Amino acid sequence: MLEPLFQYIDEHQNKFIQRLQQWVAIPSDSGDPAKWFEIQKMLDITAEKIRQMGGSVELADVGAHQLPSGETIPLPPVVLAEFVKDPLKATICIYGHVDVQPARKEDGWKTDPFNLTEINGNLYGRGASDNKGPVLAWIHAVETYQATQQDLPVNVKFIIEGMEEVGSHGLLELTKKRNDSFFADVDYIVISDNVWATKTPALTYGTRGSSYFFVEVVGPKKDLHSGVCGGSIHEPMSDLIALLGSLVHHTGKILIPGVCDDVAPLSTDERKLYENITFDLEDMKSVAGVKHFLQDTKEEVLMARWRYPSLSIHGIQGAFAEPGTKTVIPKQVTGKFSLRQVPNMKPPDVEKKVEQHLQQVFSRLNSPNRLKVTATVGAKPWVANLKDPQYIAGRRAIIKVFGVEPELIREGSTIPIAHDFQEVTGKSVMMFPIGGHDDGEHSENEKISRYNFIEGTKLFVAYFHELSQLQ
Repeated sequence: MLEPLFQYIDEHQNKFIQRLQQWVAIPSDSGDPAKWFEIQKMLDITAEKIRQMGGSVELADVGAHQLPSGETIPLPPVVLAEFVKDPLKATICIYGHVDVQPARKEDGWKTDPFNLTEINGNLYGRGASDNKGPVLAWIHAVETYQATQQDLPVNVKFIIEGMEEVGSHGLLELTKKRNDSFFADVDYIVISDNVWATKTPALTYGTRGSSYFFVEVVGPKKDLHSGVCGGSIHEPMSDLIALLGSLVHHTGKILIPGVCDDVAPLSTDERKLYENITFDLEDMKSVAGVKHFLQDTKEEVLMARWRYPSLSIHGIQGAFAEPGTKTVIPKQVTGKFSLRQVPNMKPPDVEKKVEQHLQQVFSRLNSPNRLKVTATVGAKPWVANLKDPQYIAGRRAIIKVFGVEPELIREGSTIPIAHDFQEVTGKSVMMFPIGGHDDGEHSENEKISRYNFIEGTKLFVAYFHELSQLQ
Protein backbone atom coordinates (compact mmCIF):
# COMPACT_ATOMS: atom_id res chain seq x y z
CA MET A 1 0.00 0.00 0.00
CA LEU A 2 3.02 2.31 0.30
CA GLU A 3 4.17 1.97 -3.30
CA PRO A 4 1.57 4.38 -4.77
CA LEU A 5 2.61 6.90 -2.13
CA PHE A 6 6.30 6.51 -2.94
CA GLN A 7 5.53 6.81 -6.65
CA TYR A 8 3.64 10.06 -6.08
CA ILE A 9 6.61 11.50 -4.18
CA ASP A 10 9.02 10.55 -6.97
CA GLU A 11 6.77 12.09 -9.61
CA HIS A 12 6.33 15.34 -7.66
CA GLN A 13 9.83 15.81 -6.29
CA ASN A 14 10.55 18.88 -8.43
CA LYS A 15 7.37 20.50 -7.14
CA PHE A 16 8.45 19.76 -3.57
CA ILE A 17 11.90 21.24 -4.20
CA GLN A 18 10.37 24.35 -5.78
CA ARG A 19 8.35 24.87 -2.61
CA LEU A 20 11.52 24.52 -0.51
CA GLN A 21 13.12 27.15 -2.72
CA GLN A 22 10.27 29.54 -1.92
CA TRP A 23 10.71 28.92 1.80
CA VAL A 24 14.50 29.30 1.75
CA ALA A 25 14.09 32.66 -0.05
CA ILE A 26 12.68 34.17 3.16
CA PRO A 27 15.62 35.25 5.41
CA SER A 28 13.87 34.37 8.68
CA ASP A 29 16.86 35.06 10.96
CA SER A 30 15.60 34.97 14.55
CA GLY A 31 18.90 36.32 15.89
CA ASP A 32 18.08 39.78 14.54
CA PRO A 33 14.87 41.28 16.00
CA ALA A 34 14.80 43.70 13.05
CA LYS A 35 14.09 40.67 10.86
CA TRP A 36 11.32 39.16 12.95
CA PHE A 37 8.84 40.39 10.35
CA GLU A 38 10.42 37.83 8.03
CA ILE A 39 9.67 35.14 10.62
CA GLN A 40 6.06 36.32 10.71
CA LYS A 41 5.95 36.03 6.91
CA MET A 42 7.38 32.52 7.08
CA LEU A 43 4.86 31.43 9.73
CA ASP A 44 1.99 32.91 7.70
CA ILE A 45 3.09 30.96 4.61
CA THR A 46 3.35 27.77 6.66
CA ALA A 47 -0.09 28.29 8.17
CA GLU A 48 -1.66 29.03 4.79
CA LYS A 49 -0.17 25.86 3.27
CA ILE A 50 -1.69 23.75 6.05
CA ARG A 51 -5.05 25.51 5.66
CA GLN A 52 -5.01 24.77 1.92
CA MET A 53 -4.60 21.09 2.83
CA GLY A 54 -7.70 21.21 5.03
CA GLY A 55 -6.00 21.59 8.38
CA SER A 56 -7.19 23.92 11.11
CA VAL A 57 -4.58 26.46 12.20
CA GLU A 58 -4.09 28.79 15.13
CA LEU A 59 -1.32 31.38 15.33
CA ALA A 60 -0.84 31.21 19.08
CA ASP A 61 0.39 34.30 20.91
CA VAL A 62 3.45 33.71 23.08
CA GLY A 63 3.86 37.18 24.56
CA ALA A 64 6.78 39.58 24.33
CA HIS A 65 10.54 39.51 24.78
CA GLN A 66 12.84 42.06 26.37
CA LEU A 67 15.89 42.94 24.29
CA PRO A 68 19.31 43.66 25.89
CA SER A 69 18.58 47.36 25.28
CA GLY A 70 15.59 47.10 27.61
CA GLU A 71 13.05 47.45 24.81
CA THR A 72 10.19 44.93 24.86
CA ILE A 73 8.80 43.70 21.54
CA PRO A 74 6.16 41.09 20.60
CA LEU A 75 7.40 37.59 19.84
CA PRO A 76 6.44 35.87 16.60
CA PRO A 77 3.49 33.50 17.18
CA VAL A 78 3.58 29.69 17.13
CA VAL A 79 1.63 27.67 14.57
CA LEU A 80 -0.67 25.09 16.16
CA ALA A 81 -2.32 22.96 13.48
CA GLU A 82 -4.23 19.72 13.17
CA PHE A 83 -6.14 17.67 10.64
CA VAL A 84 -9.52 15.96 11.09
CA LYS A 85 -9.26 13.49 13.94
CA ASP A 86 -10.33 9.86 14.20
CA PRO A 87 -10.67 8.84 17.87
CA LEU A 88 -9.70 5.28 16.98
CA LYS A 89 -6.29 6.32 15.66
CA ALA A 90 -3.11 7.29 17.48
CA THR A 91 -2.20 11.00 17.41
CA ILE A 92 1.25 12.25 16.48
CA CYS A 93 2.41 15.83 17.03
CA ILE A 94 5.22 17.01 14.74
CA TYR A 95 7.48 19.81 15.96
CA GLY A 96 9.57 21.99 13.68
CA HIS A 97 10.90 25.51 13.26
CA VAL A 98 11.16 27.87 10.30
CA ASP A 99 13.67 30.39 11.63
CA VAL A 100 17.30 30.18 10.55
CA GLN A 101 20.82 31.18 11.48
CA PRO A 102 22.33 34.35 9.95
CA ALA A 103 23.92 33.93 6.51
CA ARG A 104 25.79 36.23 4.11
CA LYS A 105 27.43 35.38 0.80
CA GLU A 106 30.64 37.04 1.99
CA ASP A 107 30.86 34.59 4.91
CA GLY A 108 32.12 31.99 2.44
CA TRP A 109 28.99 30.75 0.70
CA LYS A 110 29.56 29.61 -2.87
CA THR A 111 25.92 30.48 -3.66
CA ASP A 112 23.38 33.04 -2.46
CA PRO A 113 22.31 31.53 0.89
CA PHE A 114 18.69 32.57 0.33
CA ASN A 115 18.41 31.27 -3.22
CA LEU A 116 18.14 27.47 -3.09
CA THR A 117 20.64 26.18 -5.64
CA GLU A 118 21.09 22.58 -6.76
CA ILE A 119 24.68 21.46 -7.42
CA ASN A 120 25.53 17.80 -7.99
CA GLY A 121 22.35 16.61 -6.29
CA ASN A 122 22.72 18.90 -3.26
CA LEU A 123 20.25 21.70 -2.47
CA TYR A 124 22.25 24.61 -1.01
CA GLY A 125 20.54 27.31 1.04
CA ARG A 126 20.13 28.56 4.60
CA GLY A 127 17.46 26.47 6.33
CA ALA A 128 17.49 23.71 3.69
CA SER A 129 18.47 21.18 6.35
CA ASP A 130 17.85 23.18 9.53
CA ASN A 131 14.85 23.09 9.57
CA LYS A 132 12.70 24.18 6.63
CA GLY A 133 13.48 21.07 4.58
CA PRO A 134 12.37 18.56 7.22
CA VAL A 135 9.26 20.62 8.13
CA LEU A 136 8.23 20.62 4.47
CA ALA A 137 8.95 16.89 4.19
CA TRP A 138 6.42 16.22 6.97
CA ILE A 139 3.86 18.48 5.28
CA HIS A 140 4.53 16.76 1.96
CA ALA A 141 4.03 13.36 3.64
CA VAL A 142 0.53 14.42 4.69
CA GLU A 143 -0.09 15.92 1.26
CA THR A 144 0.96 12.62 -0.37
CA TYR A 145 -1.69 10.65 1.51
CA GLN A 146 -4.30 13.22 0.53
CA ALA A 147 -3.27 13.37 -3.13
CA THR A 148 -3.40 9.58 -3.51
CA GLN A 149 -6.80 9.54 -1.79
CA GLN A 150 -5.59 7.43 1.12
CA ASP A 151 -6.68 8.13 4.67
CA LEU A 152 -3.95 9.22 7.04
CA PRO A 153 -3.25 6.16 9.20
CA VAL A 154 -2.71 8.38 12.25
CA ASN A 155 -4.01 11.72 13.46
CA VAL A 156 -1.51 14.51 12.73
CA LYS A 157 -0.84 17.74 14.58
CA PHE A 158 1.88 20.33 13.97
CA ILE A 159 3.57 22.76 16.32
CA ILE A 160 5.88 25.07 14.34
CA GLU A 161 7.80 27.99 15.82
CA GLY A 162 10.08 30.76 14.62
CA MET A 163 12.46 31.31 17.56
CA GLU A 164 14.28 27.99 17.95
CA GLU A 165 17.69 29.32 16.98
CA VAL A 166 17.64 31.80 19.89
CA GLY A 167 16.14 29.60 22.59
CA SER A 168 12.46 29.08 21.67
CA HIS A 169 11.25 32.12 23.61
CA GLY A 170 7.70 31.57 24.86
CA LEU A 171 7.37 27.98 23.66
CA LEU A 172 7.78 26.32 27.05
CA GLU A 173 5.10 28.58 28.53
CA LEU A 174 2.79 27.81 25.62
CA THR A 175 3.37 24.07 26.07
CA LYS A 176 2.39 24.32 29.73
CA LYS A 177 -0.64 26.44 28.89
CA ARG A 178 -1.88 24.01 26.21
CA ASN A 179 -0.92 20.78 27.93
CA ASP A 180 -4.55 20.03 28.83
CA SER A 181 -5.94 21.06 25.45
CA PHE A 182 -3.73 20.87 22.34
CA PHE A 183 -1.48 18.14 23.79
CA ALA A 184 -4.21 16.27 25.69
CA ASP A 185 -4.91 13.66 22.99
CA VAL A 186 -1.34 13.45 21.67
CA ASP A 187 0.29 10.03 21.96
CA TYR A 188 3.63 10.73 20.33
CA ILE A 189 5.78 13.82 19.69
CA VAL A 190 8.39 13.66 16.94
CA ILE A 191 11.15 16.14 16.13
CA SER A 192 13.21 16.20 12.92
CA ASP A 193 15.73 18.92 13.70
CA ASN A 194 19.08 17.17 13.49
CA VAL A 195 21.11 15.03 11.08
CA TRP A 196 22.51 11.52 10.68
CA ALA A 197 25.93 10.88 12.21
CA THR A 198 27.24 9.03 9.16
CA LYS A 199 25.91 8.03 5.73
CA THR A 200 23.56 5.56 7.44
CA PRO A 201 20.01 6.62 8.46
CA ALA A 202 19.63 7.11 12.19
CA LEU A 203 17.29 7.48 15.14
CA THR A 204 18.37 10.00 17.78
CA TYR A 205 17.80 9.33 21.48
CA GLY A 206 19.68 12.18 23.17
CA THR A 207 20.84 15.79 22.81
CA ARG A 208 23.14 18.06 24.77
CA GLY A 209 21.87 21.14 26.56
CA SER A 210 23.44 24.58 26.28
CA SER A 211 24.05 27.86 28.03
CA TYR A 212 25.29 30.90 26.09
CA PHE A 213 27.41 33.55 27.80
CA PHE A 214 28.28 37.19 27.17
CA VAL A 215 31.42 38.47 28.95
CA GLU A 216 31.51 42.27 28.78
CA VAL A 217 34.54 44.32 29.81
CA VAL A 218 34.07 48.10 29.95
CA GLY A 219 37.03 50.45 30.29
CA PRO A 220 37.72 54.05 29.11
CA LYS A 221 34.93 56.46 28.20
CA LYS A 222 35.97 56.35 24.54
CA ASP A 223 38.16 54.40 22.12
CA LEU A 224 41.81 55.39 22.49
CA HIS A 225 44.87 55.64 20.23
CA SER A 226 47.31 52.81 20.93
CA GLY A 227 50.25 55.07 20.12
CA VAL A 228 49.14 57.57 22.76
CA CYS A 229 47.78 55.34 25.53
CA GLY A 230 49.15 51.88 24.76
CA GLY A 231 51.23 50.48 27.62
CA SER A 232 49.84 52.90 30.19
CA ILE A 233 46.28 51.60 30.78
CA HIS A 234 44.45 48.36 31.45
CA GLU A 235 42.99 47.57 28.05
CA PRO A 236 39.55 45.91 27.99
CA MET A 237 40.63 43.62 25.16
CA SER A 238 43.60 42.30 27.15
CA ASP A 239 41.34 41.62 30.13
CA LEU A 240 38.85 39.81 27.92
CA ILE A 241 41.52 37.64 26.30
CA ALA A 242 42.73 36.61 29.76
CA LEU A 243 39.17 35.74 30.76
CA LEU A 244 38.42 33.72 27.63
CA GLY A 245 41.78 31.98 27.86
CA SER A 246 40.90 30.72 31.34
CA LEU A 247 37.85 28.76 30.18
CA VAL A 248 39.11 25.83 28.15
CA HIS A 249 42.43 24.04 27.56
CA HIS A 250 43.75 23.50 24.03
CA THR A 251 42.97 19.79 24.52
CA GLY A 252 39.27 20.62 24.92
CA LYS A 253 39.24 20.15 28.70
CA ILE A 254 36.95 22.63 30.44
CA LEU A 255 38.94 24.51 33.11
CA ILE A 256 36.05 25.91 35.16
CA PRO A 257 36.13 24.27 38.62
CA GLY A 258 33.21 21.96 39.40
CA VAL A 259 31.37 22.32 36.08
CA CYS A 260 31.85 18.68 35.06
CA ASP A 261 31.27 17.13 38.49
CA ASP A 262 27.68 16.06 37.72
CA VAL A 263 28.29 14.37 34.34
CA ALA A 264 26.56 10.97 34.28
CA PRO A 265 29.02 8.05 34.38
CA LEU A 266 29.49 5.91 31.25
CA SER A 267 27.99 2.40 31.48
CA THR A 268 29.23 -0.68 29.61
CA ASP A 269 25.94 -0.98 27.69
CA GLU A 270 26.10 2.65 26.61
CA ARG A 271 29.65 2.30 25.37
CA LYS A 272 28.62 -0.64 23.17
CA LEU A 273 26.19 1.63 21.31
CA TYR A 274 29.12 3.69 20.07
CA GLU A 275 30.98 0.62 18.82
CA ASN A 276 28.14 -0.20 16.39
CA ILE A 277 28.17 3.18 14.61
CA THR A 278 29.93 3.23 11.23
CA PHE A 279 31.72 6.49 11.88
CA ASP A 280 34.69 6.86 9.54
CA LEU A 281 37.29 9.11 11.15
CA GLU A 282 38.95 10.04 7.86
CA ASP A 283 35.61 10.87 6.24
CA MET A 284 34.62 13.00 9.21
CA LYS A 285 37.95 14.84 9.12
CA SER A 286 37.26 15.66 5.49
CA VAL A 287 33.73 16.88 6.27
CA ALA A 288 35.01 19.06 9.14
CA GLY A 289 38.01 20.24 7.12
CA VAL A 290 40.51 19.32 9.84
CA LYS A 291 43.69 17.23 9.91
CA HIS A 292 42.98 15.47 13.19
CA PHE A 293 40.55 15.35 16.11
CA LEU A 294 41.37 15.87 19.77
CA GLN A 295 40.63 12.18 20.36
CA ASP A 296 42.19 9.11 18.71
CA THR A 297 39.34 6.60 18.35
CA LYS A 298 35.86 6.63 16.83
CA GLU A 299 34.24 5.97 20.19
CA GLU A 300 36.15 8.78 21.91
CA VAL A 301 35.31 11.30 19.18
CA LEU A 302 31.60 10.40 19.28
CA MET A 303 31.44 10.60 23.06
CA ALA A 304 33.24 13.96 23.01
CA ARG A 305 30.61 15.23 20.60
CA TRP A 306 27.51 13.68 22.18
CA ARG A 307 27.79 12.60 25.80
CA TYR A 308 30.43 14.84 27.36
CA PRO A 309 30.24 18.63 27.85
CA SER A 310 32.19 21.05 25.67
CA LEU A 311 32.97 24.77 25.70
CA SER A 312 33.36 26.81 22.50
CA ILE A 313 34.37 30.46 22.10
CA HIS A 314 32.38 32.12 19.31
CA GLY A 315 33.51 35.71 18.92
CA ILE A 316 34.30 39.18 20.26
CA GLN A 317 31.97 42.12 19.79
CA GLY A 318 33.37 45.65 19.81
CA ALA A 319 36.81 44.73 18.50
CA PHE A 320 38.18 45.99 15.18
CA ALA A 321 37.43 43.21 12.70
CA GLU A 322 37.33 44.94 9.32
CA PRO A 323 39.98 44.55 6.58
CA GLY A 324 43.02 46.81 6.91
CA THR A 325 44.65 48.34 9.97
CA LYS A 326 43.30 50.48 12.78
CA THR A 327 45.41 51.17 15.85
CA VAL A 328 42.56 51.57 18.27
CA ILE A 329 42.12 50.47 21.87
CA PRO A 330 38.40 49.56 22.14
CA LYS A 331 36.66 51.12 25.13
CA GLN A 332 34.34 48.12 25.50
CA VAL A 333 34.43 44.52 24.25
CA THR A 334 32.14 41.53 24.72
CA GLY A 335 33.25 37.92 24.41
CA LYS A 336 30.73 35.25 23.47
CA PHE A 337 30.93 31.54 24.27
CA SER A 338 28.66 28.58 24.95
CA LEU A 339 28.87 25.50 27.12
CA ARG A 340 27.16 22.33 25.90
CA GLN A 341 25.75 20.27 28.75
CA VAL A 342 24.91 16.59 29.23
CA PRO A 343 22.63 14.53 31.52
CA ASN A 344 22.78 15.36 35.23
CA MET A 345 24.19 18.84 34.55
CA LYS A 346 21.81 21.68 35.41
CA PRO A 347 22.03 25.01 33.54
CA PRO A 348 21.50 27.26 36.62
CA ASP A 349 24.29 25.47 38.48
CA VAL A 350 26.59 25.60 35.45
CA GLU A 351 25.90 29.30 34.89
CA LYS A 352 26.63 30.09 38.55
CA LYS A 353 29.98 28.27 38.44
CA VAL A 354 30.97 29.98 35.18
CA GLU A 355 30.27 33.44 36.57
CA GLN A 356 32.11 32.70 39.83
CA HIS A 357 35.13 31.50 37.89
CA LEU A 358 35.23 34.57 35.63
CA GLN A 359 34.87 36.94 38.58
CA GLN A 360 37.75 35.21 40.37
CA VAL A 361 40.01 35.37 37.30
CA PHE A 362 39.11 39.03 36.77
CA SER A 363 39.87 39.92 40.38
CA ARG A 364 43.39 38.54 39.96
CA LEU A 365 44.01 40.94 37.06
CA ASN A 366 43.66 43.93 39.42
CA SER A 367 42.02 45.81 36.57
CA PRO A 368 40.00 49.01 37.10
CA ASN A 369 37.75 48.00 34.20
CA ARG A 370 34.23 46.70 34.83
CA LEU A 371 33.13 43.11 34.19
CA LYS A 372 29.60 41.91 33.47
CA VAL A 373 28.71 38.26 32.82
CA THR A 374 25.32 37.39 31.32
CA ALA A 375 23.96 33.89 30.65
CA THR A 376 21.20 33.11 28.16
CA VAL A 377 19.40 30.08 26.67
CA GLY A 378 19.87 27.67 29.62
CA ALA A 379 18.54 24.62 27.74
CA LYS A 380 18.61 21.23 29.47
CA PRO A 381 19.95 18.02 27.90
CA TRP A 382 17.54 15.26 26.83
CA VAL A 383 17.67 11.45 26.69
CA ALA A 384 14.88 9.11 25.48
CA ASN A 385 14.00 5.46 26.06
CA LEU A 386 15.07 3.35 23.06
CA LYS A 387 12.39 0.76 23.90
CA ASP A 388 9.63 3.30 23.29
CA PRO A 389 7.09 2.25 20.59
CA GLN A 390 8.03 5.28 18.47
CA TYR A 391 11.55 3.95 18.05
CA ILE A 392 10.16 0.58 16.98
CA ALA A 393 8.03 2.27 14.30
CA GLY A 394 10.92 4.50 13.25
CA ARG A 395 13.25 1.52 12.89
CA ARG A 396 10.71 -0.36 10.74
CA ALA A 397 10.16 2.70 8.53
CA ILE A 398 13.90 3.12 7.95
CA ILE A 399 14.26 -0.55 7.01
CA LYS A 400 11.31 -0.24 4.62
CA VAL A 401 12.61 2.86 2.82
CA PHE A 402 16.39 2.48 3.02
CA GLY A 403 16.78 -1.27 3.48
CA VAL A 404 19.20 -0.94 6.43
CA GLU A 405 19.11 -1.02 10.21
CA PRO A 406 19.23 2.52 11.64
CA GLU A 407 22.12 3.69 13.76
CA LEU A 408 21.13 4.74 17.28
CA ILE A 409 22.82 8.04 17.93
CA ARG A 410 22.93 11.05 20.18
CA GLU A 411 23.22 14.66 19.04
CA GLY A 412 25.84 17.12 20.15
CA SER A 413 23.72 20.18 19.46
CA THR A 414 20.83 21.46 21.55
CA ILE A 415 17.12 21.00 20.88
CA PRO A 416 15.65 22.63 24.02
CA ILE A 417 12.09 21.66 23.30
CA ALA A 418 12.84 17.91 23.31
CA HIS A 419 13.42 17.96 27.07
CA ASP A 420 10.61 20.47 27.65
CA PHE A 421 8.03 18.43 25.72
CA GLN A 422 8.97 15.27 27.59
CA GLU A 423 8.99 16.91 31.01
CA VAL A 424 5.82 19.01 30.63
CA THR A 425 3.52 16.73 28.63
CA GLY A 426 4.77 13.35 29.79
CA LYS A 427 4.40 12.17 26.18
CA SER A 428 6.75 9.97 24.20
CA VAL A 429 9.34 12.10 22.34
CA MET A 430 11.53 10.89 19.48
CA MET A 431 14.05 12.64 17.23
CA PHE A 432 13.81 11.43 13.63
CA PRO A 433 16.43 13.07 11.37
CA ILE A 434 16.54 13.07 7.57
CA GLY A 435 19.48 15.48 7.14
CA GLY A 436 22.85 14.17 5.99
CA HIS A 437 25.95 14.08 8.16
CA ASP A 438 27.63 16.63 5.90
CA ASP A 439 24.74 19.12 5.62
CA GLY A 440 26.63 21.86 7.48
CA GLU A 441 23.77 23.29 9.52
CA HIS A 442 24.71 26.70 11.02
CA SER A 443 27.75 27.00 8.75
CA GLU A 444 28.29 28.38 5.28
CA ASN A 445 27.05 26.24 2.37
CA GLU A 446 24.31 24.53 4.37
CA LYS A 447 22.51 22.00 2.20
CA ILE A 448 20.24 19.00 2.08
CA SER A 449 20.66 16.48 -0.70
CA ARG A 450 17.81 15.89 -3.13
CA TYR A 451 18.06 12.22 -2.12
CA ASN A 452 17.62 12.89 1.60
CA PHE A 453 14.82 15.39 1.04
CA ILE A 454 12.80 13.07 -1.20
CA GLU A 455 13.61 9.75 0.48
CA GLY A 456 13.03 11.50 3.82
CA THR A 457 9.51 12.37 2.68
CA LYS A 458 8.96 8.68 1.90
CA LEU A 459 10.36 7.83 5.32
CA PHE A 460 7.76 10.02 7.03
CA VAL A 461 5.00 8.46 4.91
CA ALA A 462 6.20 5.00 5.98
CA TYR A 463 6.48 6.12 9.59
CA PHE A 464 2.81 7.15 9.68
CA HIS A 465 1.96 3.64 8.46
CA GLU A 466 4.27 1.80 10.85
CA LEU A 467 3.05 3.83 13.82
CA SER A 468 -0.53 2.82 12.99
CA GLN A 469 0.48 -0.85 13.02
CA LEU A 470 1.68 -0.83 16.64
CA GLN A 471 -0.52 -2.77 19.02
